[in-house]
Amino acid sequence: MSLEMINPEDLPIPESYTHVAVARGSRLVFVAGQVAEDQQGDLVGEGDFGAQARQAFANVGRTLAAASVRPDQVARITIYVVGHRQEYLPLISAARIAVFGDHKPADTILGVATLAEPGRLIEVEAIAVGD
Repeated sequence: MSLEMINPEDLPIPESYTHVAVARGSRLVFVAGQVAEDQQGDLVGEGDFGAQARQAFANVGRTLAAASVRPDQVARITIYVVGHRQEYLPLISAARIAVFGDHKPADTILGVATLAEPGRLIEVEAIAVGD
């Protein structure tokens, strides 16, 4: 599997993601939206966006490991944020780096009114290409 990360010369270079991810591999892995829940399904970090971001991204890492896929094989993530505000971006970035390190998959951040379960403030889904 390989990912070619491309930032076109005529677009600004993003700090935390890549504009284009070209994936070559034999296995697609689709990770359902992960929220800030522990192993028992209990909410982690009620009302604390940073804690929820860390838990949601950590859960993405757990799902990737369960599918025998590395974080650097993720081509795209989508991040849903309840009541998105600019000050959430550094918290999202820190949570991303904890899982993905220097790898910067293509992404979209969407501000939403609510998520499926009450109290959940962030949900992260991923698409990976494995060997």
